Amino acid sequence: MFKKIFEYAGPYKKNMYVATVVVLVSVLMGILPFVLAYQVISPLVMGDSVETEFVLLRVIGVLICLVLQAFFYGWGLSISHKAAYNTLFRLRVSLQKKFEKLPLGIVEEKGTGTIKKLFVDDVDSLELLLAHSVPEGIANLLIPLVIYVAMFCADWKLALMSLASIPISLLSMVIMYSVGMKRMGPYYQSAQKMNNTIIEYINGMEVVKVFNRESESYENFRKDVTDYRDYTLAWYKAAWPWMAIYGSLLPCTVILTLPLGAWFVLCGISTLPDLILVLCLSLSIGIPLLKALGFMETIPNLNYKITALEQMLNTAPLQAAEDDFHGQDFNISYDHVSFAYQTTQPGPDGKPIIAENEVLHDITFVAQAGQKTALVGESGSGKSTLAKLLIHYYDPQKGSISIGGQKLCDMSLEALNSRISYVAQDQYLFNTSLLENIRLGRLDATDEEVMQAAKKARCMEFLEKLPQGIHSMAGDAGKMLSGGQRQRISLARAILKDAPIVVLDEATAYADPENEEKMEAAIAELVEGKTLVVIAHKLPAIMNADQICVMDHGKMVATGKHQELIQACPEYQKLWKAAQDSAEWKVSTAKEGR
Repeated sequence: MFKKIFEYAGPYKKNMYVATVVVLVSVLMGILPFVLAYQVISPLVMGDSVETEFVLLRVIGVLICLVLQAFFYGWGLSISHKAAYNTLFRLRVSLQKKFEKLPLGIVEEKGTGTIKKLFVDDVDSLELLLAHSVPEGIANLLIPLVIYVAMFCADWKLALMSLASIPISLLSMVIMYSVGMKRMGPYYQSAQKMNNTIIEYINGMEVVKVFNRESESYENFRKDVTDYRDYTLAWYKAAWPWMAIYGSLLPCTVILTLPLGAWFVLCGISTLPDLILVLCLSLSIGIPLLKALGFMETIPNLNYKITALEQMLNTAPLQAAEDDFHGQDFNISYDHVSFAYQTTQPGPDGKPIIAENEVLHDITFVAQAGQKTALVGESGSGKSTLAKLLIHYYDPQKGSISIGGQKLCDMSLEALNSRISYVAQDQYLFNTSLLENIRLGRLDATDEEVMQAAKKARCMEFLEKLPQGIHSMAGDAGKMLSGGQRQRISLARAILKDAPIVVLDEATAYADPENEEKMEAAIAELVEGKTLVVIAHKLPAIMNADQICVMDHGKMVATGKHQELIQACPEYQKLWKAAQDSAEWKVSTAKEGR
């Protein structure tokens, strides 16, 4: 575990060593007053005369040691905290870079609460280990060991008495660790589940209220919070007795030394100065030992979190090279592509198993450069998954996808992302200005270029009505705007990016009839002269596509133009009839409402 931590520290590893040495000096300064006290007490007990100047110098020495102890302790912790927080920064950056290259399915499966806990809570918990447990734990453990060596040199019999309470304390700690480790897995699983439930409860509050499901939703919330409480209490109840034993006995280093040592002195087995020395040193190491083992008791907890971080950092990334794009053109080729979503589910024995749900089977087709290719089919037929494979959200289990003859796995994610614009049904807007949300399409764009993209996306009519125009805040997840307005901002972002390949996933889903024409005009600005892949349920909108690919239950059953498919493809005929019936129903409803 410590090896992994020092790997995270990187260039700050030496700071951890320096901090440990400085804290070591601090602990030593805390021990020296007991030695100085011995130098005064021993001659007094033996009946020897002690000069006032001798005592005064020892008192001054004690004060100096206490000041130096505080100084070195503060200095050491400042060094360790600087190293700790820089290490946490490096670790979070590593996690962020890892998440960029993970299949989207893994991220979605873990849930927002688990990911938040990983990035924030679990990483923050390492601050205790880096800033305190390493420097303080090591220092508070080494100094008592050195002191025990000195005690054995003075009188090994008295030193053994001083050690008497330690074996029982250590045994109690081992039992506490063993009991705690058995309950740690369920405890953390309940914590992750509670985090996910809380976030789901908050995000779904609007739906819960609309459908009057407060009681059911709250019941799930209450159950997961109660489970977390029960697991936590069960863990602590099992550990508390053993924690109390070692916490009480460990500092009691004189529990046998004082009575038996006095008897040894009376019997002539030991000398009184040696007894006084061992008693003073025994009293001096109680607090360091308690601190050292106190830090050690956090290790299983931290080790569990480090294991979770390691599992995430070692998760297989998307297959991607570091090469730039060197394709011949922007033809998009799917070659015998199959894909299944993978989910983790409890098996018959309670252990997690990977379940697969195949949504694409042996898909082969080519979307020609500069042409419009439409993907149509019933909901759940695999259309959106095909698009997500193209933008490399996932790796196909079988087959390959290439652009201009170059496979996606043979180019870097940066090279791929710079050549594809993806406009989904409801793309995320960040809680910053609308101008900066659009500028995400091309970060080096000027304000004027952003404004031009907004105009082409037909955004100005609603932007001009906002108090601060394009500088208005989007709100959390863009909630200050309507669904159609968010889509137009997404279109402006894609227009600004000006990528040669455009993927539209139901881009007009939130547009009402009045605004759909404006959306179509904005899309025309976006896709002119580009390779276009469209996912659509509204078949009339893609009648003029150069190629229409018909999906049915994860298989591509036909490709061709509208007229060809309407004559030869039963699945397309069914979709077309449903579209016509829907249009007629809307017309009749509109007439009845007049």
